[in-house]
Amino acid sequence: MNVQGSFFDDRDAREISLLNGELVYYPQFFNTVDSDDFMQKITNTIDWKQESMKMYGKSVLFPRLMAWHGDATMSYRFSGNTFTPADWTPLLLQIRDRITPISGHSYNSVLLNLYRNGNDAMGWHADDEPELGPQPVIASVNFGATRRFLLRYKSDHRQKYELPLEHGSLLIMKGALQQYWEHQVPKTTKVSTGRINLTFRFIHP
Repeated sequence: MNVQGSFFDDRDAREISLLNGELVYYPQFFNTVDSDDFMQKITNTIDWKQESMKMYGKSVLFPRLMAWHGDATMSYRFSGNTFTPADWTPLLLQIRDRITPISGHSYNSVLLNLYRNGNDAMGWHADDEPELGPQPVIASVNFGATRRFLLRYKSDHRQKYELPLEHGSLLIMKGALQQYWEHQVPKTTKVSTGRINLTFRFIHP
C-alpha cells in the first residue's frame, strides 16, 4: 500500500501490545528523500521558541525548542502553560493528511519539538490532559537523529519498554496507554545532530 508516493508498505508496521496500552510503529513511513526535505523545511520555517515551566517556584526552561500549530481556538494546556496555536502550514497539513488514513483518526493540532542535539530531552510524562479525551490516539512523526523513546508503567516502574524512533518513522499511541504509561526522550552523549518530533493530536473543544 503506497501512501502518496512515500513508498510505504503497511506490512512494515510493528504492532506492540503493552499492559493497558497499544503502540503501532512504522519505521520508514516517509522515505529518505521526503524525510530529509521535511526536516530541513520544518527546521527553517517554524517559529521555534524555548518555553519555560514552573518548578519548585522557579521558572525553568524546557530543554528543547517548541511550537504549537492547529485549528484556531484549539489551545492546549500542559506544564502550567496554555499554548495558543499558530496556523497550519502547508507542509504540516501535508504530513497530517498522509498519516490520517493510517491512524484512522483526524487531528486538529500538532505539537512540534526540536531537539538540537543529545543534550535536549523530554522528561517523564503522559499525554493525559482532559482536553485530549479518555483514550487519545496520538500520532508521533520523527525526522532527524534516532533517539531512544522510553516507556514505564505508572504504578510499577519495573515494567518498561524502549523503542528507537528513526528518521521518517511514525509511532501511533492508542488505547489506554496515556492513562497507564509515561514516556520520555532522555539525554544522550551519543547524538550530536538534531531531531524533530511532531505529535498530532485531537483537542476536544
